[in-house]
Amino acid sequence: MGLIGLLMCYLGWLIWKKERINLIHSHHYARVSEADKKPYTEKMGKALLIMGIGCFLTGMADFITRTHFGWIFFGLGFIIGAVLFVKAQHKYNGGIF
Repeated sequence: MGLIGLLMCYLGWLIWKKERINLIHSHHYARVSEADKKPYTEKMGKALLIMGIGCFLTGMADFITRTHFGWIFFGLGFIIGAVLFVKAQHKYNGGIF
């Protein structure tokens, strides 16, 4: 889980800071205007980064404590990230798909 979380954090950083919109599937940004690409990539990148942090913390907590309490981090990260994804999609793409 920790390595997957790090990968998700890296991809989120690329989308957010480097504005690599091509890392997102094309139908998700088909109706995003050129003027909105910067705020769209910022919100989508941050959402993926939050999900990645949740995955990373899950892996670390489960490794260190040998309990399953780390999955709380996964659940929180996934829910918060998914809500941010949906909000960005509605605002900039006009819908989820």
